[in-house]
Amino acid sequence: MPSAPAGLAALVVTGEPTAAYEDASSLAPRAAELALLRAALEAEVPVLGLCLGARLLAVAGGGTARPGEAPRTGWGEVRTAPGAPADPLFAGLPERLRVLHRHGDTVDPPTGAALLASCDSHPAQAFRIGATAWGLHFHLEGHRAAPGPEEAAPGELLTPAPRRDQLYERFAALVASRAVGTATRAFFTSRAATWEERFGADGPRYAAAVSRMGLRAGQRVLDVGCGSGRALPALRAEVGAGGVVLGADLTPAMLAAAARQGRTGLLLADACRLPLRGGSLDGIFSAGLVDHVPDPVEALREWARVTAPGGVLLLFHPSGRAERAARHGRPLDPADPLAQENLRPALHATGWDLACYEDATHHFLARAVRAG
Repeated sequence: MPSAPAGLAALVVTGEPTAAYEDASSLAPRAAELALLRAALEAEVPVLGLCLGARLLAVAGGGTARPGEAPRTGWGEVRTAPGAPADPLFAGLPERLRVLHRHGDTVDPPTGAALLASCDSHPAQAFRIGATAWGLHFHLEGHRAAPGPEEAAPGELLTPAPRRDQLYERFAALVASRAVGTATRAFFTSRAATWEERFGADGPRYAAAVSRMGLRAGQRVLDVGCGSGRALPALRAEVGAGGVVLGADLTPAMLAAAARQGRTGLLLADACRLPLRGGSLDGIFSAGLVDHVPDPVEALREWARVTAPGGVLLLFHPSGRAERAARHGRPLDPADPLAQENLRPALHATGWDLACYEDATHHFLARAVRAG
């Protein structure tokens, strides 16, 4: 079992005949499962918990699992909840589903979870935590070992199949559509708490880079992929109290780290889908992001969209390309989007004019101006 969600596109937790509420301190595997689920929830890794997996998900999210009033075993109905039609997985499912039950426990989802299905004896049969984690206390993936009259099982197995396929295919599609963002959040979430400690000394180098932007008092500027916000104080100093400074990042834990440093103007946002009006910025600062987004050209085009003509884009890294390549034990990549022969045409195609390019030993800096 992974010790952390880094590298995972999704997490599916299935069932077994044990409880979710046993003393975790005496059950190392159970404690590890809960720790992994908590980390997955924090990093917004998509999760599907089935039966015991749903109970573990509820506990990891701050809810509870406990013995039910009576075991629920065999085939029976659940009713979808009023919120189900708006759910990415449950939308379009009928109000009543015939499913397989094999549990004696019940679950209380955490505060704020969306209830998706219930039955009389177990009010929470399906729920969602946040936007990416689902718990199903029942089984749509019924099998031939299902309890009940043997001659009834084959027919029963066919009943939930279309709904099972629909729900699981939607989950798979969601996982695929979020895969790049999931990898980013999973990687940085576990590092966010110590990010400032590890790299806070780079502050003067970031300030020196920001000074190259040529910003003026009262302007509006964005640090895209801001991390813990090391550039935000320097950007604020440039535009003054009358200016606007924003920091956008895809990882909530990184924004929390920035907030702990007293940094404000923070946005939870995808760098390629910014929640800003066209032409609303005078400058964008980006440190170490272009070569990590799924499509650098798409990112440059989006940044051009939100920048007014004459606005400036500064791409920065406190290490040069050759220095970074050597540190990772690899040669320079001719396809690197930051190589001048690749960056210049990409900028031009997306509405920027490259004004300055420096790939020095101890820093990388490229300054571009938004074409009119």
